[in-house]
Amino acid sequence: MDWGTELWDQYDIIEKHTQSGLELVEKYAKFVKERTEIEQNYAKQLRNLSKKYNQKRSNKDEPDCRLSSHQSFLDILNEMNDYAGQRELIAENLIVNICIDLTKYLQEIKQERKTYLMEAKKAQQSLESTYKQLDNSKKRFEREWREAERAAQHAEKTDQDINATKADVEKAKQQAHMKAHIAEECKNDYAAQLQKYNKEQNQFYFNDMPLIFNKLQDLDERRAQKLAQGYILFSDTEKQVMPIIGKCLEGITKAGSSVDEKNDSRIVIEQNKSGFERPGDLEFEDYSQGINRASSDSSLGTPKGPIDLLGKNRSKNFWLFSRRTKPTVTEDFGHLPPEQRRKRLQQKFEEICKELQKEVDKSEALGKMKDVYEKNPQMGDPASLAPQINQTSQKIEQLRGDMSKYETWLAEAGGRGDTLRYRAQSFNNNGAHDVYSPDGAHSDESTPDPSQAIYAEFDDDFDDEELTAPIGECIALYNFPGVSEGTIAMQEGEALAVVEEDKGDGWTRVRRNNGDEGYIPTSYVSITLKK
Repeated sequence: MDWGTELWDQYDIIEKHTQSGLELVEKYAKFVKERTEIEQNYAKQLRNLSKKYNQKRSNKDEPDCRLSSHQSFLDILNEMNDYAGQRELIAENLIVNICIDLTKYLQEIKQERKTYLMEAKKAQQSLESTYKQLDNSKKRFEREWREAERAAQHAEKTDQDINATKADVEKAKQQAHMKAHIAEECKNDYAAQLQKYNKEQNQFYFNDMPLIFNKLQDLDERRAQKLAQGYILFSDTEKQVMPIIGKCLEGITKAGSSVDEKNDSRIVIEQNKSGFERPGDLEFEDYSQGINRASSDSSLGTPKGPIDLLGKNRSKNFWLFSRRTKPTVTEDFGHLPPEQRRKRLQQKFEEICKELQKEVDKSEALGKMKDVYEKNPQMGDPASLAPQINQTSQKIEQLRGDMSKYETWLAEAGGRGDTLRYRAQSFNNNGAHDVYSPDGAHSDESTPDPSQAIYAEFDDDFDDEELTAPIGECIALYNFPGVSEGTIAMQEGEALAVVEEDKGDGWTRVRRNNGDEGYIPTSYVSITLKK
């Protein structure tokens, strides 16, 4: 069944129906757009919530960060951040696959419908114009035939009039004959116009309008089919990310299962064990026997238990639940209990060792660069490196002093500082540099081979100027279109190099073998970082 046959006389109904269909497409596109705004706001609120409670970056040195319950909570926040990323992906796909696509399609079928309606209007106007010509010819034929009849009657009357001359009779007959001839021509014209109109009317109702109505029917059916695809995409868009959302929820479950309360208790003990011994019994002081005050003071001066270790206020007893004032933080961590003091000193000592090693490496690099500049002045001025060399030397001396100081404190606290052997450069006024070990013994640095290319000395120092070295690799678990700016498309099973880790926003930077770089969702890949 088609509209051209069954609805040949329902132009207004067809026009109204097709307009209603277009309005439904527009309404659905607006509905999906508002849905995407809800998804975007939801994802934004989830990210803000995760960021609000994720104190990993700012407070990663907090003691509780080592506890499995605390780490599991951070894992949950990260999973929620990834979950928010999937909600954003849903919103993005809804916008691209439904809103933008339907809006573009809507403009196309609006223009197509307008073209068909214009054709129908043009055909209607043509038929009306032919009918108007028919009506005019009919009226003219009617008018001329009446005049011909009057002229015939006048001629007959004149012919019968005995007073009329022969010339009057002849004139009246000629006039009647002329009028009859004109009426006959109008009759023929009317017949021709009627035939033309009937032909056009038949063409209009049996060919032109049915064809236009069938085109409008096809347009409306294509519109309904496109809308049905949009309905299905509305569901499929969310179904596509369900596996990843499921993994996020599995990650939350795994985080809950990874809580180890026994290990947390052990960590609390390790972090907070003071090293003090429990207080011993207080001695009885019998004032009735006249105890010497000096001996009493002497006995009180060497108390047992943690009072002796506290050493800060010997006149007060040691109370387990007493209100303690916040101690004054000192550089040697003397405000901490012995065990905690030793750990903090050990940690500080290791940090200084690492920083000293960095400065020593920097000093050696500056020394090599200075040698190159001295041998090849066209590459640079050796004097320009003097401020950096002096600053580095001062920093090394300062760190050596700090290392010695903390090593002494660590020995007092019962710890052991393993001093690494560093090579540091000291520069004389002539620009030459000597290499010393921490004990002051001099060691000559081997002279580089002159035959070696001078640029080889920069290989180790300036590798950072090349492309960022990959920190791992990943395998794509799902397809990703990469339509947004800054992202990169990938196919399931594709191997990519990891250039930059996820910084908590749910995106990882990767690189292909051909050098293309971009961001992909972290939850879409399986990542293996280099150790």
